[in-house]
Amino acid sequence: MRFSDKQLQEMVLNEGLITPEQLVEVNDVLINTDASLYDVLVDRKLITDERIGELVAKAYGTPFVNLTDITIPDNLLHVLPERVAKRKRCVVFERGRDGIKIAMEDPQDRQIIDLIQSKTGEAVLVFCATPKAINKSLDVYKIDIKQALEDFSDDQAQEESSAEDEEAPISQLVDMLFEHAFREKASDIHMEPQDNQGIIRYRVDGMLHDVAVSSKVVHERIISRLKVLARLRTDEHHSTQDGKIRAHINGQMVDIRLSILPIVDGEKAVMRILSTHGRPLTLTDLGMRPPDLHRVKTAYEKSFGMVLSTGPTGAGKSTSIYAILRILNVREKNITTIEDPVEYRLKGVNQINVNPKTNLTFAAGLRSILRQDPNIVFVGEIRDGETANIAVNAALTGHLVLSTLHTNDAATAMVRLIEMKVEPFLVASTVNVIIAQRLVRKICNNCRNSKRIDTKQITDCFGVVVTNKHVTNQEQTEVFGGVGCKMCGNTGYSGRLGLFEVLVVTPKIRELIAQKTSSDHIAQTAIEEGMTTMLEDGLIKVLQGLTTMEEVIRVTKTESV
Repeated sequence: MRFSDKQLQEMVLNEGLITPEQLVEVNDVLINTDASLYDVLVDRKLITDERIGELVAKAYGTPFVNLTDITIPDNLLHVLPERVAKRKRCVVFERGRDGIKIAMEDPQDRQIIDLIQSKTGEAVLVFCATPKAINKSLDVYKIDIKQALEDFSDDQAQEESSAEDEEAPISQLVDMLFEHAFREKASDIHMEPQDNQGIIRYRVDGMLHDVAVSSKVVHERIISRLKVLARLRTDEHHSTQDGKIRAHINGQMVDIRLSILPIVDGEKAVMRILSTHGRPLTLTDLGMRPPDLHRVKTAYEKSFGMVLSTGPTGAGKSTSIYAILRILNVREKNITTIEDPVEYRLKGVNQINVNPKTNLTFAAGLRSILRQDPNIVFVGEIRDGETANIAVNAALTGHLVLSTLHTNDAATAMVRLIEMKVEPFLVASTVNVIIAQRLVRKICNNCRNSKRIDTKQITDCFGVVVTNKHVTNQEQTEVFGGVGCKMCGNTGYSGRLGLFEVLVVTPKIRELIAQKTSSDHIAQTAIEEGMTTMLEDGLIKVLQGLTTMEEVIRVTKTESV
């Protein structure tokens, strides 16, 4: 929206679309993120995207168009080049007897209107549309990365004279690759060399997919271009290199972590895509249910102690901690983090990158942080006994410490800390709550359908106790799945959500920790006190139609009971 947050705020208040109380909550979110008021209102479903569009269109005195209901013909793409459409945030959506219809974020931009009139000699009918709708409509300028790689010849690659040239074909090809991966919602790009070709693969919703093939020469030129962008040595081909690329994609600033690894057939590159202005996710967005939310909230509202998030790499641990930090991030508190590396920027939070070259390790950084008068400390990962002991002592001396730990479940986290030479009584005294989690793929809403299966299949997967707790006494049970469609790339899944296991350290649990009781005994006691296991949380989400049994079993790796 071209309107400022202040102007939009006045409009929605005047129309009675939001209460002053809701606006206070929204402003709390805005203080801690780079999101706009429009983003927060729509993402939190306080006002529909269409209603905001109608409101803004009325203020402009321009008719509103809901682009989500319109299929844009391919023959209109030549009217406005992709580069111009994206820069000016507009899209031509129809051509009729009256003229050419164009949807714009800013209907008062005369420059683009005059450009179309002079180019076509036709009248231009201007409509107002929302940023979200325009973003979706701009997908008509589809990027065919396969075709682009096929069209890019080895001769072009070899003739390339300067990798620094932004307008050079290889530079444009790499930009296209970034944009295509971003549009496909890939978290990682893999570029793998083989005997006589290169393979490009994307990780989407945790799964790797083959995307395209390039010649070996083109693969090498792309690797060289990536090194230039990340300021790495282009003449080094036999050692590992790590760097960072900052790119502008679809109007967003995107950080891309690059890792180069020499393998037998050449150099392999893996890129992790980190959007610095992505939608700020809440624990509810991540899939945490109200009972677990209450347990976590009780823990992080304390002014001291530890909140731990556990799970394997890629389980969403950092995302959960960031969601908590956004809630805790107020001006009255000094929050400092030490991470490897900083993945998401938080406004008003002091964030430190680990740097082993300067001896800035987790342990050394944490010691320095504690001399900076912090209220809240986030340690990206507890990897060793030194860091664990400093973190525990910080939690014991009046600081709230948040961190992540690599363990399979919540109960094992306490045992892991004790194995790191932290005294059991200190673990028992400082840990408030442990959140264990996994990420499962969500069923695609566009092709979701239901089916009935024998309840025995559920029992075989989830066990008798858990099944009887959530499935009524019937022979068949309704579950859901995705058929596969264009929207989800024929996978049947779109997006991910978390499975959670929240263990609150109660007096009874503290006693067991101090006695060095096994993790199995601790887990069983926590279940008796009301803890929902990840497997049980998974079954609940299967019955709600959010994911499938296969996904839950895949990520929990639980044996049949």
